[in-house]
Amino acid sequence: MDIKRIAKDTAKTLQSYLTYQAVRTVLAQIGETNPPLALWLHRFSATDRIQDGEAYIENLFREKPDLALRIMTVREHLAEEVADFLPEMVRAGIQQANMQHRKQHLERITQLETNPSLDSEPQTTSETNLDSP
Repeated sequence: MDIKRIAKDTAKTLQSYLTYQAVRTVLAQIGETNPPLALWLHRFSATDRIQDGEAYIENLFREKPDLALRIMTVREHLAEEVADFLPEMVRAGIQQANMQHRKQHLERITQLETNPSLDSEPQTTSETNLDSP
């Protein structure tokens, strides 16, 4: 297991996610003040370009440098605001989710053990009474 590579990949994913959140924030802001620009940014962003936040910013710089700078500023602010909370929230979230998954798994396997299987269910057959006319 390459912990450094995993950490690097996680950081890149988080950067891209914060870019996505920054775009959403800027879209909401300019949607109120400049609807045509908000529509343009929405269309520009709709092609799944935010999957890689850095490539998205590079492409946006070519089209609208002022928007790229604004999104970068918002992204940096978001990173500063959430960075302190993330490690503990991620650990706690994973621990809680793992516990819930284990609980559900245990409930499923104990239900299978206590319920008879479908093959062993008594089958009903209609027998005719041979003594009746």
